[in-house]
Formats: sequence, structure tokens, C-alpha cells
Amino acid sequence: MLKSLKAQLDGELFFDDLTTSIYATDASVYRMKPSAVAYPKTVQDIKTLIAYANTNNTSLIPRTAGTSLAGQCVGEGIVVDVSKYFTKIISLDEENKTVTVQPGVVRDALNNYLKPYGLFFGPNTSTSNRCMIGGMVGNNSSGTTSIQYGVTRDKVVELHTVLSDGSEVVFGDLSKNEFNTKMALNTLEGHIYKSMFFELEPETVRANIKTNFPKPEIHRRNTGYAIDELINTELFEGEHPFNMCKLLSGSEGTLAFTTQITLKLDELPPTKSIMVAAHFSTINSCLDAVAATMNHNLYTCEMLDKTILDLTKHNKVQQANRQFIKGDPEAILMCEIRANTIDEAKKQVEALIKTIELTGLSYANVILMDDAIDKANELRKAGLGLLGNMIGDKKSAACIEDTAVALPDLANYISEFTQIMNGYKQKAIYYAHAGAGELHLRPVLNLKKSEDVILFRKITTDVAKLVKKYKGSMSGEHGDGIVRAEFIPMMIGEENYQLLKRIKSAFDPNNIFNPGKIVDAYPMDESLRYVPDRKEPTVETLMDFSASEGILREAEKCNGSGDCRKLPEFGGTMCPSYRATKNEKDTTRARANALREFLTQSDKVNKFNHYELKEVFDLCLSCKACASECPSSVDVATLKAEFQYQYQKANGFKSKDRFFAQSTKYNKLAAQFPKLSNALFQQKFTSSIIKKSIGVHANRSLPKVTKPFSKLQQHQTNTTNKPIKTVYLFVDEFINYLESHIALDAKILLEALNYKVVIIDTLESGRSYISKGFLKEAKALTNKSISYFNSLITESTPLVGIEPSAILTFKDEYIKLADDKTSAEAIAKHTFLIEEFIQQEIELGNIKPEQFTLEAKTIKFHGHCHQKALVNQLSSFTVLNLPKNYKVTIIPSGCCGMAGSFGYEKEHYKVSMQVGNQTLFPAVKKASKDVIISANGTSCRHQIKDGTSKEALHPITILKEALLK
Repeated sequence: MLKSLKAQLDGELFFDDLTTSIYATDASVYRMKPSAVAYPKTVQDIKTLIAYANTNNTSLIPRTAGTSLAGQCVGEGIVVDVSKYFTKIISLDEENKTVTVQPGVVRDALNNYLKPYGLFFGPNTSTSNRCMIGGMVGNNSSGTTSIQYGVTRDKVVELHTVLSDGSEVVFGDLSKNEFNTKMALNTLEGHIYKSMFFELEPETVRANIKTNFPKPEIHRRNTGYAIDELINTELFEGEHPFNMCKLLSGSEGTLAFTTQITLKLDELPPTKSIMVAAHFSTINSCLDAVAATMNHNLYTCEMLDKTILDLTKHNKVQQANRQFIKGDPEAILMCEIRANTIDEAKKQVEALIKTIELTGLSYANVILMDDAIDKANELRKAGLGLLGNMIGDKKSAACIEDTAVALPDLANYISEFTQIMNGYKQKAIYYAHAGAGELHLRPVLNLKKSEDVILFRKITTDVAKLVKKYKGSMSGEHGDGIVRAEFIPMMIGEENYQLLKRIKSAFDPNNIFNPGKIVDAYPMDESLRYVPDRKEPTVETLMDFSASEGILREAEKCNGSGDCRKLPEFGGTMCPSYRATKNEKDTTRARANALREFLTQSDKVNKFNHYELKEVFDLCLSCKACASECPSSVDVATLKAEFQYQYQKANGFKSKDRFFAQSTKYNKLAAQFPKLSNALFQQKFTSSIIKKSIGVHANRSLPKVTKPFSKLQQHQTNTTNKPIKTVYLFVDEFINYLESHIALDAKILLEALNYKVVIIDTLESGRSYISKGFLKEAKALTNKSISYFNSLITESTPLVGIEPSAILTFKDEYIKLADDKTSAEAIAKHTFLIEEFIQQEIELGNIKPEQFTLEAKTIKFHGHCHQKALVNQLSSFTVLNLPKNYKVTIIPSGCCGMAGSFGYEKEHYKVSMQVGNQTLFPAVKKASKDVIISANGTSCRHQIKDGTSKEALHPITILKEALLK
């Protein structure tokens, strides 16, 4: 039947084991393997899917970015992913300040589009650079800005939908007469309107709703269906037109399938912004200060607790964002002021700080401006993902993290909540939207253990009772989903709950739309991602994953937050293959989820021996961005290397992969006769034969070889008697045989700057072996290097390298491969990329701008992925700016797309060039002829040449040429 359905769709339908496995989870604790995954291209596709679901007694689970925390996007039916094709911004009405979009439009991408018009869509989630408007409507999202701009429900003007019978219906504002006309229709739409009127018309029903639903002043209330909004219309007892969009917003796709959304927009907020980061010694003192701060016109009022703050210490990206923190606060309240002038903003900040100081509750009030605000906001946004970075099986569990109460009740509510947690010996995690009366409160549980699953239910039940006591909302912005839907009867009363069931039945009599969410809920403690009390599989690995307590737990760190789905326009590198294909299969998340699935579900002796895993890792460029940009620091590049090794142990090594793994051997041979070799590589006929024989794409150029460094005419060694220090210069296998002139440039530069240089050109980094999963060979090279350098490398005699992918193996993979891990770690501490070394020497005053030319030059720099992930680009930027009149900018380019052998291979060439074309190639092509293009990666320089026909220079070559003659 599914094969027949697939043939009827313009879009795509997958029901293979890999696809259904990676869609079995979202960002929640739940796992349900769907029967299929659809990528509809047209509204007709959606109608076809609805017809199939009605006929075949299955269901449709709508999905956009899949970042739902309550289990809304998991189910056993067909997952309908609109994130790939329903991505158009359809129209903008500037006069009425509305925009019409398809549900797969990313929130931040929409606001980038709207910015030139002075407009924006206000609701702002922490996932805003990948979450989509359809998902925001489904969850009634709000985020940090809700205290100023309201929630998504407030912004939805009109929805184009397909109902459960396949009919297309537009929902929007209706006058009484228009409503009566709708009720007269002899269609499902007419039946829905009649049902809604007769359900809500009795005064006793409306009174019961007002008595039992959350307090109306809680703007973040998302409990069940929003019938409390519908009674506040002119049809019943309010002044507003009746609009069914109020009900569909927050309905989690359980009532209709939305295909088009019209949103009300706001004018861009004032441009001048100042943030006050108030530091507190206790949670209670922080919460007690909230009411006072909210008397000011704040644009955001967000809280971070010590648990989140401590986790940021171990995430490379977030370390740079936490520099504003003073001391060791138990909580920070981030209050943002905006105004049209900086003077007005400063006045408001003075008043705000005076208010905070009068409370006597904070111990420091740090003022942030400009990019410091952006960094603080990024720190806050990373909170959810960082919670997944806890080592071991205990994780923060999303079950009570969405409660909202009226602001005057917040301190008392949290006090009682803390008592509940203390009763369970829990130190809960508190963060997020204090100014809106909503904190994301999470217990830390091991849901692999049945006793903690029992606690999962008990804690949720007790907190639900507490929320009810304060007439709050159990679901503030993340939705009911599986985790909270069970508690809706308690929250709103049985009579109101039965009303919700009748509404669901009126819309969806066959229960095809996202069943088990909101009404007739799935049990909140079943269908969990982990089977409680399972026997943990034994997974032997060659690499050392002990830092994560094993490779399985490394994969399990992925909590589904979906940071790997952000688009190129939002910066960073992760995840280059997803950015090229827009397929979930090609995300970091999918790779981690797939590995977790097969390692735990496989009954094979070698659990890695699954073709599906080969498929999901195939387009991973091993850029390592996930190791730093993923808040959970899931190191998929290392997972891929281990997988390749284990899979090839069972299935053998392809000759093509063996060739690339052993490329140094062939480069070394070719470098003995560079003129002949390069003639063969460049001549069209011979190069085509070579490329075909080793699986290189016909359009890819082959790299030129150079004489090995040892055969170059040596520059006379600096004979100074008092060098600043001795440097061991690692001339790796790529530089040595492909660009040895750069090694010579490095030697000349360092000696001119008064350093003694000891050349090491007889060792290999092993990078090519690692990239192809030849880990035994890589391990042997690792041990050889560690043994060689063990007694040589110290703080005063550092190891310095030129090629990032080679030298940084000492700081990364060698720690996981070396037999002598202690020595490997010691060497790693004193190993530097050459730009890093020079930067440190500049800071020490050993290298000065006066040693370089005053000539003016303009440079655009592209950094290597491994440099971005494992160290930083600032060192290259600093080095290139050393000459006083050099003007340097960093290209915000992400991955170049080459990734060693990846970009050469014929099956990967297209994706390689797509990645390059995202940001890097256009930036290079736009640069004028007098602009110097710089890149410090061998692969990057080759990719730039093939993609733009421009030569890129290593920063060290540029700096060497800038030496005063």
C-alpha cells in the first residue's frame, strides 16, 4: 500500500528502516517509529495523504523542524515533514502589516526578509534560527519577547487548511452574519462551526470554562484547546470577531492540516539596546526581584540558573559568551531595555538598576551593550541544548518545564515547587522566561531506570496539582504533547475535557490528525526513548570514548534540539551537508539518532554492521562543527571515524577508500618527480584516466605536488645566539608534498622573528587514515608521534603546525587513539596552529607590528573547519592584522565543502560544490582583484581555486611577504 501511495505523490515518501528510525524521535524523551515519512510538495499531496489515512486506518503526524519538547512530532502513523518544500514566503502586505507564508518558513529567515520593510514577527523561541512558522502555530510559541509582543496565537490572522475529509478551508475573522452563513453550510466546515456554536453557547459552559481554565492574565497559556479564547468574542460575550485560528493555534496539528499562514506583524523594536545582567546568590532572591523589574518597560526578562551557567564552561562556543559573568551566581536575571536613542536607553537603565539595588537582592548588576548582548542571548538560547551535555545517563527531563503562573504568584509557586523537588531529593534546573511567569523547571532523572520513570510521573503529577492550585497553565509555550496531555482533565476539569474531545471529533471524526496528543492521550511514561531497565549493549571501540562513558552515550547526548538545521545565513558551520540537501537524514541529529537506534536495537554481533548507518554517515564532511556548535557537543566526526572502522572490519575496505587513506604514500612518490607528475595530473587525457581509476569526479582538478621540504633550496638558518624560544615545526604530509613552499615560508618567518626552528618532516599526522576509518594505521602513527615528541614538547619548546587538519589531530583524535594518553594530553597542551603560536607571542610582546611593512593591503580570510571547531579563527585574524595597514575581514563561510578526499570523490562532488556555493564562493567572487584571498587549509585553498578560479594564500605566506626587508 505504501508503494502505491508513493507513486501518487509529487513529493517523496520513505518507509525504509533508516528514515523511520531517525524520525522516531523529536526533541522530547519519546520514541515511536512511524510507518513512513512523507515530504509533500503540493496541497494535493496532503489531500492524498489524508485520503490514504482515512482509508487505511492510520494517522498523519505534521512536522517542521522537529524540535518539539513534549512529543508532538512522534507517532506510529506517517510523519508529514513540510520543512523541505513548503518554504515559500508568499506575499507581504506592507499597508496592513501582514505576511503570508507556508508552514516551513524558518522564523529568523522570515524576519531577515521583513527587516528592510521595518517589520518583524514578534514571537521568538530559543530555536528561532531553525524552528518554522507552522511549528510555532502548532505549539502557540512565544519566547523571550512575549512580554512585549505576545504569543503566536495573537499574531495569526488567517490559516489555509485541509480538513480531515480533504476539503480546503480558510479560517479567519468572522462577523456574526458570516458565522451564521458558515453554520448553514452542508459540509464538514459547516458541521464544525455548528458544533462550536452549540458547545459554547450555553452560559453555564462558558462559566465553567472561565472557572477552570488558567487565569486570563497568563498570556502563556496553552492547556488543551483555547476555548477560553473563543468565548471572548462577539459571538458570545466579547468584542472581538470570531476566529477559529485562535483554536487551531496551539492545537498541535490535531484538528486540521495547515498549508498557509497569514501573520500580523509589528514594527521593528527601537534600535538602541542595553541589557542589565543582575547576579543573585540564590534562586529565591532572583525571583523576588522579578516583580520589581517588570515595573519597567522591559523587552526581555530572562533567567539562567547555576546549572546552565556551569554547563557553559565546558562548551567551546559558549565559553566566549559567558565573559560577563561575575563570581559564581546561583542565578542571573537578564533584563533588556530598548529605546530610540542611547541616552534614553541609559536613563531607563539607570532607573532599572536603582530599582534592583533598592531590593537589596542582587550582588552585581552588569551592563551589556552591542555584541555583548548578542553573546548573552546566545548563552541563554543554548540552555536547552546544553542540558543534553550532561555526562552519563542522568539528564534533565522535560515534563514540568513549561508551567506558567501569574506574575504575582511566581515567587510563592517556585517556593512550593522547590519543596516538592526537595521531597524527591531533586535539585531542579531553573531557566528562561521569568518576566512572563514561566520558568523552564526540570528534574534530573535517569529514564533508563524504572524507578526514575516512576518519579517522572510522580513529579509531573505533583507539579500539575500545584499549578492547578495557582490556576496556572501546565503548558506555557511547549505544548501538551504526550508528556502533559494526560493531565488536561485535572487542569481544566472533566466537563471541559469532554468538550475538548467533542471538538476533536467534530474536526477529525476518524482521529487521523496527530492522535494521542491533547485528547485521548498516550501514557506519559510509556513509549520512551530508552527502554527502562534495559541491558545496556556492550559496544567495543578502537577509539577512546571514556570522556562520554562510551560511544553509545556520546550519541545519546543528542537531545534533538536541531541546532544542526540552522541555515547558512545564520552563521556557523554546522551542518554543511544538511544545508546543501535540506534532508533530515543529513543532519548531525540524524547521525547521532541513527547510531543510537542501531547500537541499541541491533541483534548483530557487530552492531555497526548496518548499511543504513553507512548511508546516514555518507555525507558527513567530518568538519567537527558539531563538537563545538552543537550545545550538547556531539562529536559526529569521531563517531563517523569509529563507524567506518567497525563497518569496514565486517565488510572490507574499498580500494578507493584505501587509496585516499594512503594518499601520502602516492603523494610522496609523485613528489620525487614533481614536473612529470604535475604534467600527468594536468594534461586532460592522462588526468581523466587517473581520476576515473581512483574515483575522482571529472570536473575536479588534481592537486599539484611540490618537492618535499627536505629537497628545497634551504634558507640560511638564523644564527642568533639568543632566540626567544625553540619551536618544533611540524611539516605535515600535506604541506610536505603538496605545498612545501609554505613550510619554507613558515621557517623564514619564524627565524626572522628570532625563533629557533627545528623541522619535523618525517612524521605523518594520520589525518587521511582517520577520515577513511583506517584507525589501526592511524593509531600506529599516533603512538609513533607521541613517542617521538614525548620528551621534546614543553611550554618553552612548543609543537607548531601549519595545516589545521594535521596539527589539530594532536589536540583531538590523538587523545582518543594514543596508548599513552597521559603523554598525548601533555603534548596537546603545548601544540599550536602556527597562527595561534604567533598570536600568543604577540600578546607576550615578542612580536610587534614594527617588524612588518607599512604597505596597505586588503585581505579576506576563510578559516578551516577544524580550526573553528577546536581552537578559533581569531588567531589568523590577529596575525593577518599584524602589519599596521592591513585590513582583514573573516568570510562568514562555514565549511568550504572540500573536506579532504570528500570533495574529490565523484559521488560527493555535487554536494561539495553546493556547500562551497552557499557563502564562500560568492564572497570570493565578489572580492575585487586587489583583495588577497587567504585560507589556511590545504583543502580549502584547492576548493577555492576549483570553485572561483582564484588563488588563496596561507596567512603565513602573506605575513612572510610582509616582513620588513
